[in-house]
Amino acid sequence: MLESGENYLETIYILGKSLQGVHAIDVANALNFSKPSVTRALGILKTKGFIYIDGDNHIILTKAGLSKAKDIYERHQVITQFWILNGVSPEIAAKDACRMEHDISDETLVCIKNFVKLNDK
Repeated sequence: MLESGENYLETIYILGKSLQGVHAIDVANALNFSKPSVTRALGILKTKGFIYIDGDNHIILTKAGLSKAKDIYERHQVITQFWILNGVSPEIAAKDACRMEHDISDETLVCIKNFVKLNDK
């Protein structure tokens, strides 16, 4: 999956934690993208089986979409915390984590998780 698709899934997941139902306009606003761009991306995610749209136009993550979204969200959180523990400001740490979360290997992520667990107090 491309980075942009992962960003959409993560955004839908995060929005779903605070909204009763996530709509395309919510995603567009969160990502600062145009609604047509979001609609096109959602169509791709739907075709690939990561989301479906219910009768109220709520975006629902499928089992595969939820799994992928949780994975990306966890990567983001762990990498952000790693950089914060190493003296990076929370804002910069979150920005950098957003770029890194898509390319980091599972092996490196496990090492970072272990570091964070040992040092996060």
